[in-house]
Amino acid sequence: MTADSLLTPAPGGAAAGTGDPGPKKRRLSLPMILLITSGAIFAGVIALSLVRVMTGANDLTSSGATHAALQAAVPIGLAGLGGLWAERAGVVNIGLEGMMIFGTWFGAWGSLNWGWAVGLIAAVIGGALGGLLHAVATVTFGVDHIVSGVAINILALGVTRYLSSLTFANEEGGGVNQSPSVEQPPDLSVPGVTWLTEGLESKHWFLVSDLAGIVRGLLTDVSVLTIVAVVLVPVTFYLLWRTSFGLRLRSVGEAPHAAETLGVNVYLYKYYAVVVSGAIAGLGGAFLSMVAADIYREGQTNGRGYIGLAAMIFGNWRPGGLAAGAALFGYTDALQLRGGTTSIHALLLLISGILLAVGAWQVYRRKFVIGGVAIGLSVLAAISYFFTDQVPVPFVQFTPHVTTLVVLALAAQRLRPPAADGIPYRRST
Repeated sequence: MTADSLLTPAPGGAAAGTGDPGPKKRRLSLPMILLITSGAIFAGVIALSLVRVMTGANDLTSSGATHAALQAAVPIGLAGLGGLWAERAGVVNIGLEGMMIFGTWFGAWGSLNWGWAVGLIAAVIGGALGGLLHAVATVTFGVDHIVSGVAINILALGVTRYLSSLTFANEEGGGVNQSPSVEQPPDLSVPGVTWLTEGLESKHWFLVSDLAGIVRGLLTDVSVLTIVAVVLVPVTFYLLWRTSFGLRLRSVGEAPHAAETLGVNVYLYKYYAVVVSGAIAGLGGAFLSMVAADIYREGQTNGRGYIGLAAMIFGNWRPGGLAAGAALFGYTDALQLRGGTTSIHALLLLISGILLAVGAWQVYRRKFVIGGVAIGLSVLAAISYFFTDQVPVPFVQFTPHVTTLVVLALAAQRLRPPAADGIPYRRST
């Protein structure tokens, strides 16, 4: 028996006793996945471009909105990536918020005293310590994963306030709930992008200007930490899905007792996963205090750890889907932060079109109830757009959270978490 057999269904599992092993699920190749992903992204850009032309909401695909969306998506994506590592090993990590808080504080402290590079290392260590604490509680002592995670979130608030009173409160411009200004990581730009795209974006042409704005927003004034965050997505995929280490770690989250029979140290791999989870979440916290701002402030995470967890669930516990979820939440967050009442209002038209397409597809599949509900909501969104001039400001501020709830509700039926996720494990005797 090999380690691969842990994740391979037994022959005839779906149709045991009939002699028919059932239909074999086809796996998509990497080029096909990239082709489908590129097509979906291009279709989304075309849809946004159509809405922009019809509504005049030019900020939908502007370089400023794209850059702000990237800034908003990175900490959410890093939190979700941290959650992915833990949950693939069977440990629910509600404590991502607290680990991000540790990252914000340690990142600012390290950057203030020794520069941005040390700040990033300190943030990783701070988040990893939070992950280690969660691992000790859940893996070694068998504490309920949710209880441990909530305790870490509460502990992080108190610990960082205490540490601030010892350090930042004694610095000029600092206090018990904030730090002085800290050194930020450098920004990088692809040479020539601004010169090539600035004029095209200002023309507001269909699709061409939209592509120019998106390219400019993604490739100019990009922080080093943003690049690190983007690289971590394919690195995580490679480590977890293309290496024997990743296979063992995922087997621990799917069938820990079966993994144990093959000689896998289940406890050790759970520790690996949860500590790495905390380190990545800490890096997300550092982004908030060192890139999104040049200062640490209490409450800076503002629930992004929880939204990152939602992005992970939306992505079905996979890095690519997680990145898409983070981009979606980051985009809506960016629009509301830029005061985008007009842009959010224009999105009602896009939502109406998407719901209409979903409803038509469900009706075609003879799922009339779901299709009817989707079409009804499409009509409601269209009416809201044509009979109002703008979306109320409180709703605009709540848009990222509404998006989180709606996306999770729509995605719930296709989700498959790791089989042993959140289930206490004890070594066989």
